[in-house]
Amino acid sequence: MCGIAGFCNFRGDWRKNIERMCDKMRDRGPDASGVWASDDCRVVLGHRRLAIVDLTPTGAQPMTSHDGRYVMVYNGEIYNHTDIRKKLLAEGRVSAFRGTSDTETLLEAVSAYGLADTLKMAKGMFAIALYDQQERALFLSRDRIGEKPLYYGLLKDDINSGSYGGGFVFGSDLSSIASLDGFTNPVNVDILGDYMRYGYISAPYSIYRGIWKLEPGKILKVKSPFDKPEISSYWSMVETAVFGQKNLFRASRQEAAEELERLLRKSIAGQMVADVPVGAFLSAGIDSSTVVSLMQAQSTHKVRTFTVGMGEEQFNEAPVAKEIAARLGTEHTEVYITEEDAKSVIPSLAGMFGEPFADSSQIPTYLVSKITREHVTVSLSGDGGDELFCGYNTYYSIDRIWNKVKKLPWPLRRAGSDALGMAARLSGKGALATRAGLLGARSIEDMYLRSEIGEGIRLVRRRPCAESAAFGPWDAVQAREAGLTWMDTYPSGLLEDPQHNLMLMDLLMYHPDDILNKVDRTAMAVSLETRVPMLDRDVVEFAWTLPLAYRQGDGVSKRILRDILYRYVPRELMERPKKGFSIPLHRWLKEPELREWAESLLAPSLMEEQGLLETTAVRKLWDDYIMRDVWKPQIWYILMFQEWMQKMKIKS
Repeated sequence: MCGIAGFCNFRGDWRKNIERMCDKMRDRGPDASGVWASDDCRVVLGHRRLAIVDLTPTGAQPMTSHDGRYVMVYNGEIYNHTDIRKKLLAEGRVSAFRGTSDTETLLEAVSAYGLADTLKMAKGMFAIALYDQQERALFLSRDRIGEKPLYYGLLKDDINSGSYGGGFVFGSDLSSIASLDGFTNPVNVDILGDYMRYGYISAPYSIYRGIWKLEPGKILKVKSPFDKPEISSYWSMVETAVFGQKNLFRASRQEAAEELERLLRKSIAGQMVADVPVGAFLSAGIDSSTVVSLMQAQSTHKVRTFTVGMGEEQFNEAPVAKEIAARLGTEHTEVYITEEDAKSVIPSLAGMFGEPFADSSQIPTYLVSKITREHVTVSLSGDGGDELFCGYNTYYSIDRIWNKVKKLPWPLRRAGSDALGMAARLSGKGALATRAGLLGARSIEDMYLRSEIGEGIRLVRRRPCAESAAFGPWDAVQAREAGLTWMDTYPSGLLEDPQHNLMLMDLLMYHPDDILNKVDRTAMAVSLETRVPMLDRDVVEFAWTLPLAYRQGDGVSKRILRDILYRYVPRELMERPKKGFSIPLHRWLKEPELREWAESLLAPSLMEEQGLLETTAVRKLWDDYIMRDVWKPQIWYILMFQEWMQKMKIKS
């Protein structure tokens, strides 16, 4: 796990700036730093290293291919790199390797087969920057699911210019990009409404205008003079889902479970390989318990497992996790955190993420990562199980509501939605507004989208104050069209089963941009590498061939994962209500210390000076919470946005 950065045609002091970019990513790679520049210094690559495989200097980056054509910086792990290495040697593409790193394997495979074909055969998580000195072209690529982050874009010339001719830039971290001399790219107001809906910014957008996230499964190519990026795909989640559902697994559920266990065992075995200590997060859930079960089943020693406990019983899964660990025979570490521990993390959150991010489970995820890093350098997690194996209750509730609503003719639903919407506006009752939105849905996909909208655009100022000239004239409603997400553009009925469509929608946006984003940033803040076995290419592609009945039925979610897990852990140990990985924010923010912090960020004078949020709407949201105990997640979204604005010293 590492951090990468670089730029092309940058006009400032290249060495000072690339070193600053790398310093900003020190937590992503505390072990070493490296820099490479082309002869004319027009292309510069930087790297921070967290050494996991081949701890010697032969694994250092930037790395140049044996033939001298390619230079690469890379963040991630290629789990099947030994197979690729054997192939290269067998075919005589390489006579010998300098070291044992997957970086060298990846680079020589690119030299032998080309980037696209190499990525198609590679299994892993990665963000790659590759410079072809012969073609004078820079390539950026990102793994299939989006485990590793990669930002890119064009720099604004200066604060008084509307052009973006200041050079091409990329990096693992937005804060690294924003540290460049003369960085003046303004806040991307087009996506603020979507941030207020979801609590995160979805790819391909970022919080800065002119800077983008490279989407999963993509390759970007930009040739000299490095101002017109071209993007192509080497793998598609949509195509994988469509193909899988057209080629369903026809054998029994038991046979499907046996095949899935085989694939998971193989994935986990590959991800346990490292030259540093490896462990795993363990909650009381199906997903992490399955991963740990299969780790311990094929390990010659006790697997290290880690759980964070909380004092509040309704949020505490530690006792059950301890029972699971005892049953499996792992070397288990359980640490209880206090409210003070959790609250102390809040001021540092904006710096971890580089842009506004407001999934409140970021706090316990950071804390379990911090504790885990005291013992190991790599940790496996169970992420991906809910989205691949139909684990969220929302999938069932939306499906149930849609099956009732769709019986009414569309004109009646639309009229009813309009009437309920009017009643909601007059009464101010959020529940009525939610019902109005759901009733007005045209499809189950549209209903799922509407269930996620929340306060959304209403909180974003439609016409900024006149003094907010840096952002120019804009309108939040018009900006919605400029910031369409996967949720907005997902084609209704793409897959035959409605719940499969909801799962695919989450895998395209929520999973990479919220879940994987959260895990990467919080773990990297403490220099911990996280690995996600369920997102192995073969596991994902097989999962999409499963009939819905193998994933859920008779009120039971993740049936096929349970079929595997119950071979290792008693059913009665797992069949308990899931408590989730959450914290009581709704209570904490009313307590004096955090309330004072929150109200300083929501001061009307500050919001008016910024000119981005609707001061009246935001204050009403806060007053409803303080005086009437009406909690809405948008409160936290706003606070994280305001904290980021203050942390980055953003001014309108």
